Amino acid sequence: MPPIPTFPIPVRAAPLLGPGSQPADDAELDFMPMPHAMNTFEMPRVPERVDPAALAQVGELLGGLVAALQGAEAARPQLELTGLAPAIVELLNQVLGEGEVAIRIDATPALRIQETVFAGLWRCCELDAEGGLVRDWLEACDIPPVVRAAAHKAAEPALPALQPQPGAMNSPALLAEIGAGLPPTPPGRQINLTLLPMTPEDHAALERALPVGPVAMISRGFGNCHITSTRTRDVWRVQYFNTMKTLILNTIELVAMPEVALASADDLADTRTRLAELVQWLAEAAAEGAP
Repeated sequence: MPPIPTFPIPVRAAPLLGPGSQPADDAELDFMPMPHAMNTFEMPRVPERVDPAALAQVGELLGGLVAALQGAEAARPQLELTGLAPAIVELLNQVLGEGEVAIRIDATPALRIQETVFAGLWRCCELDAEGGLVRDWLEACDIPPVVRAAAHKAAEPALPALQPQPGAMNSPALLAEIGAGLPPTPPGRQINLTLLPMTPEDHAALERALPVGPVAMISRGFGNCHITSTRTRDVWRVQYFNTMKTLILNTIELVAMPEVALASADDLADTRTRLAELVQWLAEAAAEGAP
């Protein structure tokens, strides 16, 4: 987990009134830089020189996924990629691209999950102890169930019992508030740490009470959002950084899964439409390239 910066309050010896106490007339206001870029959907581009048979096979595979997406909320359709020819997998990589959310699960088994440019369509890779690929699949859902399962399995239902440490100011009350909110009820609860007066001993107490769990996620949009599971069930650390990599919001969320990591029902409906367009394009490209 990245270190949490402190925000000291400067003490000025200058007088409040009189000469020199006010800024010069030509002084410029110093604002925090605003976000200047945002990820938006762009249909992936496929190289022009591709085997028409490969295009047709990829279109057929994705076409089956589009059909299954009609019941995505209940069925969570999957497309198994393990064992496919390398040329087909490479073409799938190109047409699906990389989306905003990436997930790392350091557990047994280890998993690396990447959202495609189609929101709610996830590329999931299971790895062995040496980092070799064991299983590779696509899954359409709000978030792959293996993420929830890994976070849940590695966590305890309650906070550990810890004695208050000298110098801790707000952490005892915070931990009592977190413990009282478990298990969380929908829609959950967010505790904002950004503006709380926290001593180094307070931060150390939170680290001891909420050690890092196996699930780490990053969501890219306006800046980055870092999401980390803890060893307490349904307690997450969620930190927002601007495009200058400055921490602007530091929170603890009491929820089964932070909403910022989830694809919505509208996302999945939009993905179904865009995937259908891609499948049609692949079919047309395959027909044009066929001898």
